[in-house]
Amino acid sequence: MTRLLFILSFLLCCGISQAQDSIPLTLDPPKITGIKYTEKDIQVDSRTVEARHFEKNFKKKYTDKNFIYEYKTPEKNWWDHFKHWLARQIFNLFNFSSVKTSLNFVAILFRIIAVLVVIVLIYFIARALTKQEGRWIFGKNTKRTLFYSDAEKNIHLLDFEKLIKESIEAGERRIAIRYYYLWLLKVMAQHHFIEWDIEKTNSDYLYELQNPAHKEEFTYLSYLYNYIWYGEFEIDEATFRKTENRFKKALKTFSNG
Repeated sequence: MTRLLFILSFLLCCGISQAQDSIPLTLDPPKITGIKYTEKDIQVDSRTVEARHFEKNFKKKYTDKNFIYEYKTPEKNWWDHFKHWLARQIFNLFNFSSVKTSLNFVAILFRIIAVLVVIVLIYFIARALTKQEGRWIFGKNTKRTLFYSDAEKNIHLLDFEKLIKESIEAGERRIAIRYYYLWLLKVMAQHHFIEWDIEKTNSDYLYELQNPAHKEEFTYLSYLYNYIWYGEFEIDEATFRKTENRFKKALKTFSNG
């Protein structure tokens, strides 16, 4: 039986081999009929080639965040640690929905504090400028201006006759007129025509005067003082003498009641 199967298998293989050999080959290789293109047909590019170079420091153009493909979390400094610590404390105290929410609250809180600090600084600077009458901004007589401001705080302790004499000898007529004005306020306060206060204005003192003649005199002297002192220009000898005489007359008037 085995021998019979072997013989049948052999015959079958031979039949397949003969069938494959009998298939005709119909595909022929392509034939070259001739050369279609010659060297004359080649087009030569004669245009000038411009050499291009990278710009200097061109890498700086690509430092924007859009060109950063690997983001690294920046290291936290002491300020960041403090804000996070404060945010955690607020989160625990006020039961915020998340630590991030409390951190945003801390950021807003710091901005508000910064604005308040700036406002307070502006207030004190403006107050200092008002008290110094703005003269030191222009760099004029800085040292003396500070002294005049202190003089207003101590008019009851100052010897105005001596100060006026020294100012006239130094050729500072405007300063002498200022001392005359402060001296007049001192005399008016001593005889209870006014209640002296460094924060008061000429209008406040004028309102306190009851006698119409006193009101008229003080109004004129306040005008002279404002014109000469705040005008920030020097006055001649004749103008100074007229103003001085008017202040001396007023000092006698208010001293006698």
